[in-house]
Amino acid sequence: MKTKDTLLEALGIEVTECNKERCVAVMPVDERTRQPFGFLHGGASVALAETVASIGAYQHIDPKQQACFGLEINANHIKSVKEGTVKAVATPFHIGKSTMVFHIEIRDEQDRLICISRCTMAVVRNSSSS
Repeated sequence: MKTKDTLLEALGIEVTECNKERCVAVMPVDERTRQPFGFLHGGASVALAETVASIGAYQHIDPKQQACFGLEINANHIKSVKEGTVKAVATPFHIGKSTMVFHIEIRDEQDRLICISRCTMAVVRNSSSS
């Protein structure tokens, strides 16, 4: 998986585990991911959530024939955090032929819930396989 010159590199996201049952990644809460008032930016949380959903969905496709893209994402920001690391865990709710739905929880180092998210992924025919 390429991370250099991607959003993952820019935000410091590191995937630590990924299989068909769950995908896990960590992200620092630092100058790259904080909003101007010093707290973790909600957009950074959403980027982390979509990252684990996307990589989780990739586990269920044939990349020679298919690609997957975020179709819809929502997030509820439950608690704020100013420093440390947050961890996202994505688990599939639905694995279909044209869509997949993932549940994502983001927690801080004390295992407090920071954000919950649901991401729907679109599965499409890979244009290079035509």
